[in-house]
Amino acid sequence: QVQLVESGGGLVQAGGSLRLSCVASGSILRLDVMSWYRQAPGKAREWVGYIRSGGITNYADSVKGRFSISRDTAANTVYLQMNSLKPEDTGVYYCNVIGVGGINSWGEGTLVTVSS
Repeated sequence: QVQLVESGGGLVQAGGSLRLSCVASGSILRLDVMSWYRQAPGKAREWVGYIRSGGITNYADSVKGRFSISRDTAANTVYLQMNSLKPEDTGVYYCNVIGVGGINSWGEGTLVTVSS
């Protein structure tokens, strides 16, 4: 089992920045894909972006150019740097990891609120 703990959420004004962290612990052999998702109030969870083990990243069109994902492999940590935040970025942000041995784990989420 892999446990994920997100942190870094909070209240920020539109145009501001936040950096979220997600630390993985437990039975980790290799984490192939580390992703971020978000869920706005009353809406379905949506994919934000991912980073693969080779460092390749991909992002949803809604955040491209504003958000960036990085990882510290040795620390089993993935980061989500969010810049130029908009009120529509408000939601609970979740970390997901897919790895060797059928690992597919979710964190509890961290709340991001962007005020206008």
